[in-house]
Amino acid sequence: MTQTSFPLARGGVSLVLTTRDGHLPVVTYWGPALDGADDPAATLTPPFVSDQTEELVECSLLPEESRGWLGTPGLAGHRAGRHSTHAFVVDEVDADATSATFRAVADGLALTLTVALTEEGVVELAAELTNTGADAYTLDALTPALRVPPHARELLDLTGRHLRERSPQRHPFSVGSLRRDNRRGRTSLQSTTLMIAGEEGFGFRTGRVWGVHVAWSGNHTHLAERSHGGEQILAGGELFGPGELVLAPGETYATPMVLASFGVGLDALSARYHGWLRRVSGPRRPRPITLNTWEAVYFAHDHDALVELAEAAARVGVERFVLDDGWFGSRRDDTTGLGDWAVSDAVWPGGLEPLAEAVRGLGMEFGLWVEPEMVNLDSDLARAHPDWILRPDAERLPLRVRNQHVLNLTRPEVVDHLAERLVELVRRIGIAYLKWDHNRDLIEACGVAGERLVHDQTLAYYRLVEHLKRECPGLEIESCASGGGRVDLGVLTRTDRIWASDCNDALERQDIQRWTGLLLPPEVVGAHVGPPRAHTTGRTQELSFRAGTALFGHFGIEWDLRTASQTELERLAAWVGRAKEVRDLLATGATVRTEDRDGTRVHGVVGPDRALFAVVQLATSPTYPTAPVTLPGLDPDARWRVRLDELTPQPGLPWASGTPVLSGRALAESGLAAPTLHPEHLAIIHLERSES
Repeated sequence: MTQTSFPLARGGVSLVLTTRDGHLPVVTYWGPALDGADDPAATLTPPFVSDQTEELVECSLLPEESRGWLGTPGLAGHRAGRHSTHAFVVDEVDADATSATFRAVADGLALTLTVALTEEGVVELAAELTNTGADAYTLDALTPALRVPPHARELLDLTGRHLRERSPQRHPFSVGSLRRDNRRGRTSLQSTTLMIAGEEGFGFRTGRVWGVHVAWSGNHTHLAERSHGGEQILAGGELFGPGELVLAPGETYATPMVLASFGVGLDALSARYHGWLRRVSGPRRPRPITLNTWEAVYFAHDHDALVELAEAAARVGVERFVLDDGWFGSRRDDTTGLGDWAVSDAVWPGGLEPLAEAVRGLGMEFGLWVEPEMVNLDSDLARAHPDWILRPDAERLPLRVRNQHVLNLTRPEVVDHLAERLVELVRRIGIAYLKWDHNRDLIEACGVAGERLVHDQTLAYYRLVEHLKRECPGLEIESCASGGGRVDLGVLTRTDRIWASDCNDALERQDIQRWTGLLLPPEVVGAHVGPPRAHTTGRTQELSFRAGTALFGHFGIEWDLRTASQTELERLAAWVGRAKEVRDLLATGATVRTEDRDGTRVHGVVGPDRALFAVVQLATSPTYPTAPVTLPGLDPDARWRVRLDELTPQPGLPWASGTPVLSGRALAESGLAAPTLHPEHLAIIHLERSES
C-alpha cells in the first residue's frame, strides 16, 4: 500500500489528509496544532479483524460504498437507474501548507474536492461534480464528510420554532446516524444550524469539540454518523428533492461551503466562526441603534403618529428608524397587498418621502420592511401574473401559509420585476436599510411542470440581494424570516445582520441569543428592547433586564415610545448611550460563556484591554446568597479593574462600592461575590486592563 499525507496547519489547528493507493483522501487527524514533522497516518492504520473486507475500510472526504463504507454515501446518483456506485481514483493533487485540492475521476464523472484551513482555523470544505459522460446524471446527494476522533462521544444540535429559535439538545454519539434534514425551502426556524460532536460532558469552556455548518439558505442536511467499525463522521450539504438536480453532459454542480470548526470548549469553536465571518464580510461601521415600528403601531400607519414616534426615538439616541409592514398597496392587514411594492396612496397620499425626510431631519437613517419573495392572492401582482407563483401544476396551488404564497424567482421576469421595484424605492425615497422578511416555508416548491425548484430559488434569491447591493451602494439588508428563519453563513456573506427572533421577551432572548451565538458574533444579531409587557409571552420585565439583554447584540428598540414615561425615556437614553460605548467591543471581542448554575448565568465579550459581562438571574437560586461567579476569557497575567455599571446598581454588594483590581487568573478561578438578584434581573460588569 502506498500512502501520502498532506498536513495542513493554520490558526492553531492541524488537519492531516491522507491518500492511499490513489483513493480519495481521508482525515487522519483534526485537532490542536501538531509538530510539522508528525504524520499520524503512519501509526493509526487499524489491525485486520473479522467481518470486514480484505482491504482497509475508511471513510473519505466523500464516503464511498466502493471502499466498503456502508453508511450514508457521500455521493448518491444514477443514470436512469444505472451506475449508482462509483470508485474514484485521484489523478491530480495541488497542496500547500494550508490547502489541498484533489481531482478524481470515475466512470463518467469528474470530482474536485477542495479543503482549506483559514487563518482562524476554520476548515472550508467544498466539492464539485462534473458529468463527463454521454447521458444525463441525476444527482441525489453530494455530501462531504470529515472524520472526528473516537473520543468525541456526545452530540449537540439545535431545534426550534417560531418565537423560540435555536434550542439545544444533546445525544450520545452512538452507533448509527443522527441526521437533521431541512426541507422547508429556507434555512428554517427548525434548522440545527450546527452539528457538534465533543468529549462527553463538554461545555462552553471545557472539552474538545468539532462542529460543521452548511453555509446555505435552502434545503440542507447535517449528519453525525458512527459505524460499527468505530469510524465517526460529521457531514453536511444541500438536500435535493426527487429529480431536482440533473446534470446534462458537461454540466457541473458545486456544493455549498461546509465550514467546520474545532475548539477546546464551545467558546473556542464559536470564536473561529465569528472570526471567519468578520474577515469575510470585512469591517463594518459601528452598528446603528435601530428602532423598528412593528410592535409600536403594527398596521396602523399614520404620518403624524410616526413622526411623533420618530421624534421620541431621536431624543433617546436612535440612529436608524425602520418602518415595518403596512405601507404599500392595499396592505391594511396580512391578507392583502403583498407583492404590490408601491406606496399606498390611501395611507400615504404624499408618498413616504415626507416621513423619510422628517426622519433624516432628526438625524436618523430611514429603513423599510419588505417581503419580496412572497405574494397575497388578493393583490394586483397575483391577479396580473398568477403564473408567477410557485405551484406544483397549473391547476393547483400549494397550501397557503400566513395568507400568502411564494413567487417563482427562477423565472427571470419575476426577478427583473422585483429588482426594478426595489431599486426604484431605495433610490427615490433614500432608503438606507431593508428589513427583508420571508414569512413562510416553501411547501411544494415546484414549477408548473412539477420540477423541484428550491435549489434554483435559493440561488435566485442570492442574485437578487447581490443585485440590490451593487445598484444601491451603502444599502444594508437584514435577513429576517419569521424572525430567525434564515440564519446561516451563506446569507450573512450577502446581508448585514439577522433578526434572531420575533420574540422580544428578554428571558426568552437570553437563550435565543446564547445559542445563536454558537455560530454568529453579537454585532450581526438583532436584539431589541421591547415594551414593559412582552407582546409574544405576556411577561412583564423591568427595563434594565430588557435593555441589558439587548446590549449583547445589535442594539435596537421595538416599543411605542409615545407611551413611555419621562423616567423610562431617560433611562432608555442612558442604555442607548451605553450601547454606543460598547458596540466596538462587541464587534471585535471574543464571546465567552459559563455554564448556568443555580439559576445564574454569566456571559460576556472580552477584548485585549476591556471586557463586558452580564450576571443574569434566570430563576431563584437554591442557595442564599448566590454563590460567587467567575469571569472567564481574560488575559490571566494582566490585572483588571472591575466596575459595576451604574445602570444596574447593587446596594449591599461589598466590592461594588469601589473598583477592585484583580488578575485575569483570579477572576477566572476565584471570581467575585455575585449580586443577589430577583429572577429576570441582571447586573452589568465592566473591566479595564490596569497598569497597577
